[in-house]
Amino acid sequence: MGRPRAFDEDEAVRAAVGLFGGRAYDGVSIDDLVTRLGVHRNSLYKTFGSKRGLYLVALRRHLADDVSPLVDALAAASDAGTALRLVTSADLGLLLLAAVERAPADEEVAAEVAIALTAIDQAIANALGISTALATALTAAALGMLLRGDPDGAGTALTQRLDPLD
Repeated sequence: MGRPRAFDEDEAVRAAVGLFGGRAYDGVSIDDLVTRLGVHRNSLYKTFGSKRGLYLVALRRHLADDVSPLVDALAAASDAGTALRLVTSADLGLLLLAAVERAPADEEVAAEVAIALTAIDQAIANALGISTALATALTAAALGMLLRGDPDGAGTALTQRLDPLD
């Protein structure tokens, strides 16, 4: 009979979400994980199998805890400006990093990212009664603003242009 687990797996996964969401997969070492999560290296490997295993669990947690509530909120958005504000104010760091860093090299991550982005697009399309293509363009603009900030009031200008969609 093995020793009982000496750490809270849920807390460890939440901490991993923050770590991977702030520094990306390649920016986080096993030593960083061990230190931040307060987990022994052997326990980390025994529980998650590998750094990638923990990353996938953390990504899925982020999608469930951060992206899914965003999708629900977007489904109730009354106008394009609200949808834009919801996306640009959401905590999507890990999703964005996964999309640019891991998805091109990891089919499993690519699938998770694609499902999440499609859900966002579809929620916007359904809420606003617009085509999925137009919703995808709105999502892309919002994610771009989330990455860049709001240079020169781009969000306000875009919101004003989107008013005819409502």
